[in-house]
Amino acid sequence: MTDNSAKHESQAVDPAAASPTATIQVHGVTKRFGARIAVDNLSFEVNRGEIVGFLGPNGSGKTTTMRMLTSFYTPDAGSIMVNGTDTQQDDIETRSSIGYLPENNPLYEDMLVSEYLSFVAELRGLSGAERRENLDSTVEETGIQEVYYRPIHELSKGFHQRVGLAQAILHRPPVLVLDEPTEGLDPNQRISMRDLIRHLGSDRTVLLSTHVMQEVESTCERALVISRGKLVANSSVEDLIQHAMELRSVRLEVEGSQIEAGLATIGAIDSVEPTGTNEGRKSYTISVLGDADPRADIFRLAKSRGWVLWELHQEQPRLEDVFQALTTDAESSE
Repeated sequence: MTDNSAKHESQAVDPAAASPTATIQVHGVTKRFGARIAVDNLSFEVNRGEIVGFLGPNGSGKTTTMRMLTSFYTPDAGSIMVNGTDTQQDDIETRSSIGYLPENNPLYEDMLVSEYLSFVAELRGLSGAERRENLDSTVEETGIQEVYYRPIHELSKGFHQRVGLAQAILHRPPVLVLDEPTEGLDPNQRISMRDLIRHLGSDRTVLLSTHVMQEVESTCERALVISRGKLVANSSVEDLIQHAMELRSVRLEVEGSQIEAGLATIGAIDSVEPTGTNEGRKSYTISVLGDADPRADIFRLAKSRGWVLWELHQEQPRLEDVFQALTTDAESSE
């Protein structure tokens, strides 16, 4: 990794030094499938009342980690503590501490929503006043009152996700593990789901897996980035956004000769990447060093050399750029 990226890299967590407020504690966890290492000596913690984004490209080990957290898989090495209990010593107890919304959100489509949640309550061992109270508060919290007596197969994608969340929180778990909870939702439904997740995270631990960087920016306080089974970043979202400012670039479309040679004379420019041509005009993405802004120098250079400028603007840094830089650095270091 580059020096700038290295400051986001997480160190292994010593179980003896674990935070007493952490409800998820992952220490040196490794998982293999044959010769392939899916998760490699992974360590992190998540505290109660914290919403943490769990990010990684496809094949990074993200889903495997969540399946170990929820005791679908057993680690080959290391330990996972959920709400103070080791998942390998008492997986029944740790499962009861977790509410899990998997990516495909499997629901019994032929049931009414009310029937399905009653079935889940029975599976969770809820009865009597606790059952009634939990059902009432869950329906209100997830906003599914209007579809409570409707068949699940008639529900919109947004209400499907809300019912999936309802089954996850029905037993009032201290930990929520949500895998792509906004997948397939329209923009309005995404906003509504983000608001709901923020509300759910006010007094719970939430680990949120998503490919949508906007979800992380608007919902999460911290982000864990995993690549090839290893943790490559463990930072507040604010720090990652600040890091994005260091990855600024300038978009240039210009017509003229010896353009790349001319740009090489500007000291603030780190690199010049050709991105295409169009009717004699050449396009470039220009990476800049530090806080420098080379646009004035590019304009003066174009004027002195008789170039025709068609486009010259600074591209807004994005969290996606940091994600790409972190995961690309991790892959190139293998």
